[in-house]
Amino acid sequence: MGQAIRAQRVRRGPYLWGHLSVLAISFAAIGFALDQCLKWWLLHVFDIADRAPVAVFPGLDLVLAWNRGISYGWLTSHAWQAQWLLIGVSIVVSAILWVWSARTDRPVTATALGLVIGGALANALDRALYGAVADFFHFHVGDFNWYIFNLADVAIVAGAALLFYESLAAAGRR
Repeated sequence: MGQAIRAQRVRRGPYLWGHLSVLAISFAAIGFALDQCLKWWLLHVFDIADRAPVAVFPGLDLVLAWNRGISYGWLTSHAWQAQWLLIGVSIVVSAILWVWSARTDRPVTATALGLVIGGALANALDRALYGAVADFFHFHVGDFNWYIFNLADVAIVAGAALLFYESLAAAGRR
């Protein structure tokens, strides 16, 4: 039994780089870059702070909301110490997910983990630069309002959804 585990470790390759690492890092980089480019454009070129709200189509507005907490505004704090704690958590979680992505042999898992890593690091950069995460997209229908989010959040949710899908698919293969 011990030899089988050692053989599997040898077969999987290095601890921090695997055969699907390029896929994971590509999706992380794409998610990170798209989010940061859009944020930069909305903040510094489009000047969303002075224009908001901007109706994109019925039910979707562009607004500017600075999120000093985590999802849904939980754990909101204006203290820089709290922001640095959240940055640290994002970096540690991203490192753990990176190790997972280096060890996986499933392309969907590598893609999903890359999306989560890119989104987490993009929001962490916002915290480092601005002391909060810049959110822009506001969905609403009548009196129903969805929380305000950004492309990094979309990448994180898409990655989590892909991981959920992959876990269901893996359960079906057993």
